[in-house]
Amino acid sequence: MSAKKGKVLVVDDDMGIQKQLKWALTDFELFFAADRPSAITQLRRNEPSVVTLDLGLPPDPANASEGILALQEILSLAPHTKVIVVTGNNDKEIALEAVKLGAYDFYQKPIDSDIINLLIQRALNLATLEHENRLLSTTRVSMGRIVGNSDAIVGASRKAEKIAQTDISTLLLGESGTGKEVFARSIHEHSQRKDKAFVAINCASIPENLLESELFGYEKGAFTGANKTTLGKIETAQGGTLFLDEIGDMPIGLQAKMLRFLQERVIERVGGRSEIPVDVRVVCATHRDLNTMVKDETFREDLYYRVGEINILIPPLRDRDDDVVLLAKTFLDIYKEEYSSKIKGFSQDAINAMLNHRWPGNIRELQNKLKSAVVLAEGSYIEADDLGLMNTSPQQDAPIFNLREVRENAESKAIRKAYHQAEQNMSKAAEMLGITRPTLYSLIDKYHMEDLKPSN
Repeated sequence: MSAKKGKVLVVDDDMGIQKQLKWALTDFELFFAADRPSAITQLRRNEPSVVTLDLGLPPDPANASEGILALQEILSLAPHTKVIVVTGNNDKEIALEAVKLGAYDFYQKPIDSDIINLLIQRALNLATLEHENRLLSTTRVSMGRIVGNSDAIVGASRKAEKIAQTDISTLLLGESGTGKEVFARSIHEHSQRKDKAFVAINCASIPENLLESELFGYEKGAFTGANKTTLGKIETAQGGTLFLDEIGDMPIGLQAKMLRFLQERVIERVGGRSEIPVDVRVVCATHRDLNTMVKDETFREDLYYRVGEINILIPPLRDRDDDVVLLAKTFLDIYKEEYSSKIKGFSQDAINAMLNHRWPGNIRELQNKLKSAVVLAEGSYIEADDLGLMNTSPQQDAPIFNLREVRENAESKAIRKAYHQAEQNMSKAAEMLGITRPTLYSLIDKYHMEDLKPSN
């Protein structure tokens, strides 16, 4: 699979030059403009990484004034774009002035295919490297193991950081593989209990008949095979944090005993008669809709309110913008060391593929694909093929002309962004969107955004 072509905008009013460059620059995705207004239109529409700009543009092609204005406007709108100014043989001083104004480089006519190709490729490589460095340097999340720069993950992280210093019961909501345990560990590591144990148990992975003894422990002789008194996970977490993953899968019969523990902070071991006081911080997580489970009477309402004194929604990877690149680089560094790999990084093709993939398995899926790629990749850089991804960029050749669909996509995206920026406060999100709270709820229902509905 060939790498995705870099976008290059050619700004030149000479149709002969345009035709020459069209044939010479076959390694790039080209767009053309003959004057400043059309150049700005193409810039906004296609967001090229590199622009070749002839300074002699109409309505004054004999001078560089229009070209200089175009350069300044391009850099004002897209400051990271690499602009290569193209001049005549006698315009070196003007070209140097353009570089002072922010142009990446200059090139003097006549056009040489090899040289212009080299200049553009170097500019593209630099633009890609700078973009990746910006992603890394602007990571706004600094809470322990959490990595991300998107509004969604920053909002969730800040909420977690605020509650870490308290003992309030916390419920982490999100799809499988979004990193709920990572959040739980980060809350523990930023709490006053950080020097004590962090004990995790997955309520869905232990058979129902064993889960009670795993949690509460058992006395010697409590059942066949109970040859000695054994502490449960709750007692093991004494002074620290107990993480109950997939709390929605806890059997209904065990929920009453869990509720009593959360209310009274005492337990009784299986087969025991004495109450044992326990001091632990409890963090729970689930991918299930507990609201619906409460209505269906498969999850106790009183337990639901007890475990979810504070709820934090962990966003899926598809809603985290460029965070997938940050996460991929973070995991790559880990796996390179683990498997003694010489992989240097990701090709642009691989980055594009990761950005365009929907990641139904979220971060867990990303980790699995990266591990496989680190082991199996034959080149110095991981390609999209190594990740098992198709580099299918959004359908630029098939734009959406249905205004209803365009409006719905824009509205749902704006609602989700406002919800996360407002830290899941519906009133604040509605105010940010300029609508009433009932209208916001109506739109959430209309676009089937159930994950944004308040869970208590």
